[in-house]
Amino acid sequence: MKNIIVLLICTLISFGVEAQSIVGAWENYSTSESGDQLKTVVIFTEGYQVLTTYNATTGTFIHSNGGSWILKGDMLAKKTEFDTDNSEVVGTEVSFKINITDNTLEIPDSKLKFNRIDNGAPGKLQGAWLMSGRVRDGKTETRDTSRPRKTMKIVSGTRFQWIAYNTETKQFMGTGGGTYTTINGVYTENIEFFSKDDSRVGMSLEFNFKLLDGEWIHTGFSSKGDPIHEIWSLRS
Repeated sequence: MKNIIVLLICTLISFGVEAQSIVGAWENYSTSESGDQLKTVVIFTEGYQVLTTYNATTGTFIHSNGGSWILKGDMLAKKTEFDTDNSEVVGTEVSFKINITDNTLEIPDSKLKFNRIDNGAPGKLQGAWLMSGRVRDGKTETRDTSRPRKTMKIVSGTRFQWIAYNTETKQFMGTGGGTYTTINGVYTENIEFFSKDDSRVGMSLEFNFKLLDGEWIHTGFSSKGDPIHEIWSLRS
C-alpha cells in the first residue's frame, strides 16, 4: 500500500512538472507569401493562453486566438474563447500532440516549432487577469468577471497581451501587446502590436502598480493620454 501511495505521488508530481513546463512565453518566426517576416507569440499562464501573429517589422496585427487549456501527458486540449479569423470556433475544443523541451515547443501535426522567451519570470504580474473594476471620481465601479463580455490581460515573465471579447456573442473587440517590465512599483508596457491602430506600435507606457489582496491596482495614462485607474483580478 505504501509503495502504491509513493508511486501515485510521484505520478502527480510528474504531471505537475510537465504541465508547468509549458508556462511562459514562446515565439516563432515565419515568412508570408509577400515576403514579410511574421512573428507569432504564444503566452501560457496557469489555465489560459493566447496566440498572436503580427508583422515583425511594422507591428501590423494579423491574427489572435486563445482561451483555456489543459495538458495531459503530451496532449494539449484547448477551448477557444476568441478567434479573430473564425468566430464560429468560439466555445469549441480541440486536442493535439505537443513536444516540449526546456527551450522549444513543437506541434508535430502542423510542423510549428516555438522557442522559449521566458518561463514566467522575472515580471511580478505573471498570470491571466480580468478587469474587475475602475475608479472614477474617487468611486469604485466593480465589474462581474463571470459575465460573457471580458477584458483579459495575459502576462508572462516578459510579455503581455490584453484582449477584449464576448464569449456569448463571439465578438472580438480588440487587442494589443508586447513586452513589459515591473521595476520599483512601475509597470512599463512596450507596444509591439495594436489591432485597432498601428500608430501605437513602438510606444512605451508607464503605470504605477501594486498588488493588494490578490488584486492588481493599475494607475496612469492610456495610449490616448486619458487617466486610468483600473482593478484587475486573477482569473481562477
